[in-house]
Amino acid sequence: MTKNAPVLKVEHLKKTFGKNEVLKDINAEVKDGQVICLVGPSGAGKSTFLRCLNLLDQPTAGKVLFEDKELTALSEKQLDTLREKMGMVFQQFNLFPHMNIIENIKLAPMKVKNASDEEATAKAVELLKQVGLEEKAMAFPANLSGGQQQRVAIARALAMDPEVMLFDEPTSALDPEMVGEVLKVMQDLAQKGMTMVVVTHEMGFAKNVADEVWFMADGYIQEKATPQEFFEHPKTERAQDFLAKVLEA
Repeated sequence: MTKNAPVLKVEHLKKTFGKNEVLKDINAEVKDGQVICLVGPSGAGKSTFLRCLNLLDQPTAGKVLFEDKELTALSEKQLDTLREKMGMVFQQFNLFPHMNIIENIKLAPMKVKNASDEEATAKAVELLKQVGLEEKAMAFPANLSGGQQQRVAIARALAMDPEVMLFDEPTSALDPEMVGEVLKVMQDLAQKGMTMVVVTHEMGFAKNVADEVWFMADGYIQEKATPQEFFEHPKTERAQDFLAKVLEA
């Protein structure tokens, strides 16, 4: 894929739950190597939008294209193959409590990609180093802090060699003192050129790491701008109001 080619493309995306129209008409593209931060008030549809990108939520209308393939037109098997290229990190860590950390990371590459135990172990050790937790390989999730568990969840997603990483408010379930350690891992990933779409309330991260900030409210992406433009000169009243509230807090 050439640099700056769109990896993900969304055309006229809509999503309704019953009578509630959560996403109204979204058009957007994410280029290779870009870091996009999605910000906006609660209930704006940010997490739903992220889940539509890999069809965890099925769009009601519109198209999602990943590497020029329309996801909604694929069979379940083809979709699973493409999903392997999209790592996802949730608010909750979803680690298997009965497995130690290295087993949690090895599981998917061995089951899905038929990696040997040796290959998967070597990769898991390397990823634990990357997230600063190599000494926790044999620990169980219950013995780790929330921040450490979330870093393991990131390592687990990276074990599949994804081309895009989706983060759904990855620090919102963490105690404030643990937020920084997770954001540092994400910042390192961004610097290595990983394409990332991040739903976040961490305005400092959006300001310092994003290539583009997308402001979502009322089911639409209302603004797309560089962090500098967005934080210094938000165009819409809705964004001005949002920033006034979050930056005062």
